[in-house]
Amino acid sequence: MFGYSRQVYYRAIKAEEAKKQRAQKVVSLVQEKRMSMPRLGTRKLYHLLQPELQALGVGRDKLFHILKANHMLIQPKKSYHITTNSHHRFRKHKNVIADLPITRPEQLWVADITYVGTRENPMYLALVTDAYSKKIVGYNVSNSLSVDGALSALKQAIKNRKYPSQPLIHHSDRDLQYCSTDYQKQLAKAKITCSMTESYDPYANAIAERINGILKQEFIEVVKADKLDIMKPLVEDSVSIYNKQRPHLSCQMNTPEQMHKQDQVKIKSYKKQNLGEASFTKV
Repeated sequence: MFGYSRQVYYRAIKAEEAKKQRAQKVVSLVQEKRMSMPRLGTRKLYHLLQPELQALGVGRDKLFHILKANHMLIQPKKSYHITTNSHHRFRKHKNVIADLPITRPEQLWVADITYVGTRENPMYLALVTDAYSKKIVGYNVSNSLSVDGALSALKQAIKNRKYPSQPLIHHSDRDLQYCSTDYQKQLAKAKITCSMTESYDPYANAIAERINGILKQEFIEVVKADKLDIMKPLVEDSVSIYNKQRPHLSCQMNTPEQMHKQDQVKIKSYKKQNLGEASFTKV
């Protein structure tokens, strides 16, 4: 049989069939996990599925090859909408976090607004995120860029604080919403120190920008909700799944919820330690 014994031939067929069955089991595991996190990447999938994959004899490289063969690798997306308006009459605060090491939850919050709507129905998502745990602690989605959305997200974050006795800094860009009188009054009332970017570099508030991107690309844009009454429960579910189930590279593969309950895990270092300049973080 083409120079091979019958035994070798059938052994090869059997091995190939076993590989196909193993690949099918891996695909099923990934599909199940992506039911709630549709754009979860390979490294995070491997972390979450490690016991099952090890039982199948599948390592991270093999997982990558199986996903590639089945066209299941996640391709990065790029989208950009301008939501910042820093040309206004309100006071712009100094950047006080430039050399700040992040060592605990509720040491630093970062806030940002991102576009989640369509051309016909514009919608905006305001987020407040804990810089240490990467937990979204406050959020609001609305069809306006007025201060109300950002203020609602801040009030929710303050209401849900876990460590109210600890000093806290709020960092954002110099957008109108964050500089407004109502927003600043709420920060002062909660005794939260205000910090703002001092440059127009889009990475000057990198953590907030990155978390916005994760929520949009891995959750919201997959469903493509085009109405506010649909978007609101979608955002609520997405934030819950993100906080409780999605591991972060920068958090040593812990979820934001797990990280927020402790202060012993050291977050992975930034490529540039200066948080006030262009900075990047693994998430």
